[in-house]
Amino acid sequence: MAETAEALRTVAHNVKAARLRAGLSLDELSRRAQVSKGALVGLEKAQGNPNLATLVRLADTLGISVSDLMQGRPEGRVRVVAADTVAPLWTGEQGSEARLVLTTSGPAPVEVWRWQLEPGEEYPSHPHQAGVVETVSVTSGRMILVVDGTEHAVEAGQTATFDGDAPHAYRGAGTETCHLIMTVHLPPAPAATA
Repeated sequence: MAETAEALRTVAHNVKAARLRAGLSLDELSRRAQVSKGALVGLEKAQGNPNLATLVRLADTLGISVSDLMQGRPEGRVRVVAADTVAPLWTGEQGSEARLVLTTSGPAPVEVWRWQLEPGEEYPSHPHQAGVVETVSVTSGRMILVVDGTEHAVEAGQTATFDGDAPHAYRGAGTETCHLIMTVHLPPAPAATA
């Protein structure tokens, strides 16, 4: 579990650094992200086990990617990541999972996720900040994408895109496991004011 402890220390450091860069107190970040102050204090002390929804709310509030909260400094110009070396950020009761593989750098970062959805298992997502666009490409199986309460079937070989600031969910459909690649396109970070 040394890797988990190291990952939690990285998240703790990155949350605190981003909060301080944004000029937010613990109380203000807690209010804006709708995360309890106690959970934030624990997180910044590398204690606890934040779930995916908490990390998404913190990242959205701080105007950064979930990867920015989880990753150390990049090493070199090229990064190659094997999905099975990245711990799932969400696992469902039936074996579904979501892994944030990496986030591109630059003014408008893109998160790259690998998802596995078991038939009938659903992940309801917190609406993201305005300007976030999600794209899902199903590589095998079938899923139901629910955006603003409307269901959209997405099958192997198909890609769907939508604005992520609406309530949305991903659900495995059919009889086999659905595998998909998701990209989350984040809006450019606001320019720093002098």
